[in-house]
Amino acid sequence: MLTQTSTPLPQNTETTPTHSTDDAQSVDSQLDRAAALLAMLDETTTEQRSHDQLEALTLAVAADLPVLLWGEPGIGKTAALTQLAASLDLPLTTVIASVHEPSDFSGLPIIGDDPATRGVPMAPPDWAVRLADAGRGLLFLDELSTAPPAVQAALLRLVLERRVGALQLPPEVRIVAAANPPSSAADGWELSAPLANRFVHLHWTHDHDVVVRGLGGTWPTTPLPTLAPEKFSSAVDSARRAVCTLLAARPALVHKLPGSQTRRGGAWPSPRSWAATVRLIAFATAASASSDVLSLLIRGTVGDGPGFELLASIDHMDLPDPETLLADPSAAQLPERGDLRQATLDAVVAAVRRRPDRTRWDAAWEVLAVAVQTGAPDLVVVPATTLATLRRDDWQIPDTIDQLAGVVSVSRAADDAAERVAARPEPGRMR
Repeated sequence: MLTQTSTPLPQNTETTPTHSTDDAQSVDSQLDRAAALLAMLDETTTEQRSHDQLEALTLAVAADLPVLLWGEPGIGKTAALTQLAASLDLPLTTVIASVHEPSDFSGLPIIGDDPATRGVPMAPPDWAVRLADAGRGLLFLDELSTAPPAVQAALLRLVLERRVGALQLPPEVRIVAAANPPSSAADGWELSAPLANRFVHLHWTHDHDVVVRGLGGTWPTTPLPTLAPEKFSSAVDSARRAVCTLLAARPALVHKLPGSQTRRGGAWPSPRSWAATVRLIAFATAASASSDVLSLLIRGTVGDGPGFELLASIDHMDLPDPETLLADPSAAQLPERGDLRQATLDAVVAAVRRRPDRTRWDAAWEVLAVAVQTGAPDLVVVPATTLATLRRDDWQIPDTIDQLAGVVSVSRAADDAAERVAARPEPGRMR
């Protein structure tokens, strides 16, 4: 007979691991070492370096215009905003547009004391209240291209009027947004035309040398542009004259909505964006900004096509008055840049054609002689040829032409030689 014996089961006991004091000290020591290593990695130096994109961003922010930075992920948009906020001594408030509801920007309806007579007020979110309490700040709207259309519609009033619900943000609050191109954004949306037309669009790119030096421990710092009060009056006048001159000649550019949705989500010309352009030109002029910075600002506001037309118009506005040159050709100061010098010489010849006169004709030849002495002689060939055709039978040939005859003949000989070389058959080809 088999006898079943029972073996007592072991009791289920829970044991709590214990650490000795030495173990705790060892963990703390490892964390301290990690903190020390991280601190060494964070130790960097800075160096002064010009940065056209950052200077354009600073001028647009100073002009109190909303700016939208376009760039691929990880390109340094947020780092640039952080540096800008520190440079301007403005508290930075970051809001991820894509994770908010439309009511977070248009206001949350709350029940007041007497809704029947006072209505339902729209309460602002906490970040807007903090900005209002601070009285100043830099509002950073990140990931704008991932915000759905309903959120973009709610942002319209915030971007243009600085109003969130029933709360009006202080004038010292500036707005900068950032977006990835829809092709690289997570669930990206095209920007709506009304929202896009409220921004100055700056395309953010990285500089290889800056990144390499930064990773090596030396990051650049860009000095803020300084506005010169003595230039304010002339800056405003020149900005208004530049835009009005172009639009008077090209009325179709006053408002030109692009045909494709993609282009509508960028910079395009409208009365609103032209008004912003006037402001940006004035600020860039008062700060003595470079032509590259001015180009970024103008093209980022009205688009590449109208922007390039305006830039060309501004260049020609700075050309010397041809009548002034004809009045005193010996004191002529011609532009250094080749295209501007060519345009100046052409304008002098055109002025003589409009009002032909022996004295003016002689003066034009003197201007051409100054051009030969101070710049590239080949720029004189076409104006000299045209000016020669304006001669009347009773006008004597001035001595100045002798200084130009050699230049014109040499240039024509070079052109003829170039044409002969171009017409020569290639080796091995049958004619």
